[in-house]
Amino acid sequence: MSSSSTPPHRKVAIATLVGTTLEWYDFMLYGTASALIFNKQFFPTLSPAAATLAAFSTFAVGFGARPIGGLLFGHYGDRIGRKTTLVVSLILMGVSTTLIGAIPTYDSIGFWAPALLVALRLVQGVGLGGEGAGVVVLSMEHAPRGRLNRYASLPQMGTPAGLVLANAIFLGVSALLPESAFLSWGWRIPFLLSAMLVMVGLWVRLGITESADYAALVRRGEVATFPLRDALRVGPVRLLLILFAAIATSAVVYIFMAFTLSYGTKALGFSRNFLLLGVIIAALVWAATMPLWGALADRSTTRRVFLAGTAALTVWCAVYFPLLNTGNKAVVLLALLGMGVTLPISHSVGGIIVAEMFPASVRYSGTSLIVQTSVILGGALAPLIATALWTAGSTSTAVSCYIVAVCAVSTISTAVLCWALPNGASHTQNEIAVPVPVR
Repeated sequence: MSSSSTPPHRKVAIATLVGTTLEWYDFMLYGTASALIFNKQFFPTLSPAAATLAAFSTFAVGFGARPIGGLLFGHYGDRIGRKTTLVVSLILMGVSTTLIGAIPTYDSIGFWAPALLVALRLVQGVGLGGEGAGVVVLSMEHAPRGRLNRYASLPQMGTPAGLVLANAIFLGVSALLPESAFLSWGWRIPFLLSAMLVMVGLWVRLGITESADYAALVRRGEVATFPLRDALRVGPVRLLLILFAAIATSAVVYIFMAFTLSYGTKALGFSRNFLLLGVIIAALVWAATMPLWGALADRSTTRRVFLAGTAALTVWCAVYFPLLNTGNKAVVLLALLGMGVTLPISHSVGGIIVAEMFPASVRYSGTSLIVQTSVILGGALAPLIATALWTAGSTSTAVSCYIVAVCAVSTISTAVLCWALPNGASHTQNEIAVPVPVR
């Protein structure tokens, strides 16, 4: 089938998946490098534990910038359209990631090395902040009736796909080069490759059309003047419930992707390449099963699938670190694979349960607000808190308790949503229980 005859919803699904994969490649690459490289190259004067904390702190900085990007892109996504803002976000991510690969190390320019690293990480965060909510909104607004979750879950596949791409390239470069060459300059190659990958993403994304929902708003003159303000009119109870429901997936994702690499190499003595390969295998399962959960949510309900997912995460997180601590490679692979099986249940529909709370006129802004706040409360601090708890207690018990508690909060909040607010707003009806004015 030629691209010209491809249905719009399929073109959008492909474009959002490709673009999101590349953006998450950029973001995940930083997480992998934080766990394995940046402590040595940018914080060599600190102790190993302090350097790891410092590296993960720069990782968290990107999350601090994500709400800024989310609010900025959300505002303009509701004001001027989804497509334009998503193109700009992709450019920001690509440029900042490429430049990270060119930063001199601490030995070359001293203080300015970590300062430049933090500055570019902030730009990365702003770009990704505009991406997370936007791709879900664009996909669900293009989805055929009855297949909302199936199509809107596709851009979510970009997270594990980006993780696979980042770790595979990182692993490939690491395997091809001697250890000294990899630590000296080889780690830069995956970052510099981002420039070429983003060009591919832009070519795909520029070929899509604006959503019919947004075009209808423009045609009727119902574009919101202050979309974020209007989005808040859904009420604090709904906003808090959906916020707490969303935090577990973010926290578990970053414990799995970033902290596991640091903990596995430093505390358990596994090789970097073994852990990277294990994470890649698990992420492939994660990506491959997401459309299945999206299809199930179309036959059941979005919130029931999400509730099952958060409950499954709670159970698996309770056994995850005990399995890692056995030191047995087969058992460790089982622990990683278990994450690959349980994570996609809630992650596949996580953005959708947020987006369906808001009408089209404020959907990008409202979804960005919740998604990016949940990422800070859940994902941004998770590797940092986990490292601090592990360093303080020299065991993983406190880390397990922390992540299980976060998952329990999300499970309870989701259960309340299912009981008290059983139905989200339809993406075609553009309405919610509390009316949101437009200008």
